[in-house]
Amino acid sequence: MPLTLFASPGSSSFAPHVVLQEIGKPFELALITHHGPGAGTHKPEFQNMNPKGRVPVLTDGKFVLTESAAILIHLASQNQEAGLMPVGSDGLVRAVEWFNWLSSAVHAVAVRMVWRADFFSDDPATHPAIVSKGHEHLAHAHALIEQRLQDRDFAVGNAYSIVDPYLLVYFRWGNRMKLDMARRFPSWTAHARRLEARLAVQRALAAEKVSLWG
Repeated sequence: MPLTLFASPGSSSFAPHVVLQEIGKPFELALITHHGPGAGTHKPEFQNMNPKGRVPVLTDGKFVLTESAAILIHLASQNQEAGLMPVGSDGLVRAVEWFNWLSSAVHAVAVRMVWRADFFSDDPATHPAIVSKGHEHLAHAHALIEQRLQDRDFAVGNAYSIVDPYLLVYFRWGNRMKLDMARRFPSWTAHARRLEARLAVQRALAAEKVSLWG
């Protein structure tokens, strides 16, 4: 039985999807809705597999793994011939450093404040202030990413790794938020275009029917 990735189009599961495309071994992509009425993540069969009610989920027979960062590290370590783990004595810890910050401070706080103000407050009157503060946090995070990507092709070391498609998710989200990423963040945009040229990224975009640019 091949690996199965449960994913939602354009969500953080896009990064593991790209990495599976890079590895090139057979896998199944199970696209499900993530938000709104009838979301696949709310269905009992999904909740039984992942009580967190979130994508991505990677399954391999009875093996079940959740969280994008964990899945990315697992795929890279189990397929070392693909060369997707950051190299060097501190390659792995630098990847974890990126993953922890992006998934916590950026995704769970800043992005969620912009897109899901209702998560933080049940009072609609408070939502504009939450969204505004979320944009402040996001601007700071984006500026830091831009700084880290200046004068380099990839996020860690001098080679493409599992960190790069994860950064691509956040770049795409910035475009979905109408933040004019190309003008404000030229180094990050160059990084995104570099990744967009990869066949694995093109295949993942086509399968999920999403664009990096809006």
